[in-house]
Order: sequence, then structure tokens, then C-alpha cells
Amino acid sequence: MRAGVIPAAIARQPWGIILPLCVLNGFGALVLYSAASGSWTPWAVQHLIRFSVFLVMAMVIARLPRELFKLAAYPGYVGLVFLLMLVDLIGAVGGGSQRWLNLGFMQLQPSELMKPAIVLAFARFYDALPPAMTQSWRSLMPAAGLLAVPAGLVMLQPDLGTGLAITFGAVSVMFLAGLPLRWFIGAGAAAAAIAPVAFFTLLHDYQRNRVLTFLDPESDPLGTGYHISQSKIAIGSGGLFGKGFGQGSQSHLEYLPEAHTDFVFATMAEEWGLVGMLAVLFVFMLILRWGWRVAQNAPDRFSRLLAAGMTCTVFFYVAINLLMVVGLAPVVGIPLPFMSHGGSSMMTNMICLGTIMAVDRWSRRGTGLAG
Repeated sequence: MRAGVIPAAIARQPWGIILPLCVLNGFGALVLYSAASGSWTPWAVQHLIRFSVFLVMAMVIARLPRELFKLAAYPGYVGLVFLLMLVDLIGAVGGGSQRWLNLGFMQLQPSELMKPAIVLAFARFYDALPPAMTQSWRSLMPAAGLLAVPAGLVMLQPDLGTGLAITFGAVSVMFLAGLPLRWFIGAGAAAAAIAPVAFFTLLHDYQRNRVLTFLDPESDPLGTGYHISQSKIAIGSGGLFGKGFGQGSQSHLEYLPEAHTDFVFATMAEEWGLVGMLAVLFVFMLILRWGWRVAQNAPDRFSRLLAAGMTCTVFFYVAINLLMVVGLAPVVGIPLPFMSHGGSSMMTNMICLGTIMAVDRWSRRGTGLAG
């Protein structure tokens, strides 16, 4: 359209991310509609309502000033650590894990909010740290303490997937802040060395079973390996163009567990085939590329670390879920962003994207393009 035809308030919105998000969530609603055997309830309608609410929330976050983010970094972190401690003391138990606080009007999962909060706290920490000091241990030890407390509390719930997501977001910011590469290599080597001990002493029985199933899913195809086996069958049976919308036998006949949450990608792949899978991956690529470009164009160190860390957090969700459903990673309960049914995951990812939108606005404001 010609300049001036579109109102300025609409034109200045970040449509480069809003449109791919709308497409992905709309497609996700169709998959959930099919997973419910051709019914908009209970999943598809809730999915669309949640997306609408959280998109408004993200656009509100995008209007917040940089100073407010900095001001809220440490108090937000401390408040969420306190809530995680309350979860361990009085939290509600569901599915064998103690992860929620019953607030009466809703069930709050503080560990989900910690994923963006840890990125914000680490971006604030390394922004205040002189760049030359990133080569010293003073750049590592305080950050390690900031990470160990929430990650440890989440692991106690137990919630391995969320604990890994919190760790990944924090470590991503540490790496991008310029800490020496040898530290990360050393940490990886140390983790590999203690992994066998941790496997037998720290993991719960169901977590050990998930790892063993990942290594040999065919050893118990009707037990611990059932999820992965059925997911592979669903994905493989889709072929090039899929069985057709609403024709997925694995999900409709309830062979595929969690067809609307953790394994929604397998549900989609069975009906839409390789073409559908590539289309979903393409939209995720657009979203992640946009986030990374915002980080590269950010006006200062804090903004760069914040946008890059939030992008890495979304990437972790996508990568682990996709690796999980094809049997290349253990089943750790990580849903696929914007397609899986579930409010906590969508809330977290929309907070991440809303924060990146805010960084994008700060950048455009610096060049006179933002309103």
C-alpha cells in the first residue's frame, strides 16, 4: 500500500514476527482440531484464545522501556526463587512432580517464568561487568551461583526438561558475553565425566528409564519405549504429502500418547507429511532469524544479550521437542512452541518474543523509526 494509507500505529508493529506467529498458531489450532477427532474443543479453541491473550501481553511488554527491564532483573529473579522454594514446600503435585502453586484462580508454574527471568538477570549482570573482566573468574563464579539456585530447585521438583532449559538460557548469555571458550569446553568435559555417576545417583527412576529408552527404544516397545516408537510410526507413515487432514490413525485411534502436547509434531507429520514438516520448520526459521537479527542490531550490550538469550530460549524449546519426537533426544516433556496445547509454554515463549519486540523497538527508536 501507499505510504499514509496504513495508520502509523498499525504500520509500526513488528509484522515480520506477528504474521509468522499467527500462521504457526493457526496451523497448530488445525492440528489440535484434528487431534480431537474434528472438534474445536477442548484444545483448539483454548489454543487460539491463549495465543490472542498472550500476543496482547507480548505487545504490551514490547512497549516497556529498557530502564524498567534493568530495574526488574534482580528483584524478578529473587521473587521467582522465593516462589520456587514455596513450590518445594507447599506446591501442588501433578503427574508425579511438584511444580505448581495453587493461587485459587489459576495454577502458577514459577519454573516456566524463570526461563526468561534467568536470561534477563544474566544480561543485567554481564552488562554491568566491564568487558575486560569477562576473562577472569569474577565473571563466572557469581553467575554460576545465580544459575545453581533456581536450576537446583527445579531439579528437585523433579523437572529435568525445565532445569535444562533454564541452564541453556543462562549458559547462552554467558557464551555470548564473551567468557573464554576453554571454560565451556572444560565444563562439557566435566559434565561428561560425572554423567555416569549422576545417572545412577541423581536421576529418578523414570528419568533413568527415559535415557535408557532413548539409547534403545526398541528394548521395550510396549513400555518405556512406546512414546518414541509410536511417534516414529506416525511421522514415517505420513510420507511426502501425509494421509490427509483429519486422517491420522495414530492420533485418532490413540496409539500416539500426548498427541496434542509433547508429540503434536508427530500428529501433524502424519497428516501433512514431509511438506507440512518443512513448512513448520520454515516458519520457525523465520521467527528465530528475526530474533537473531534483532539481537545483532540492538543498540547496546544489555539489549544484545537480552534479545539473543531470549532467542536461544525459544530455540531450545523447538530443537529439543523436534529431536525428542524423532528419537534423537530423551523424552523430557518439552512442548513445541505455538503448536502444542498448554498455557505455561505459550506464556513463556510469548514473554521471550515480547522482550525481543521491546529490543527491536529500542533499536528503531534510536534510528527514529519507532513510535
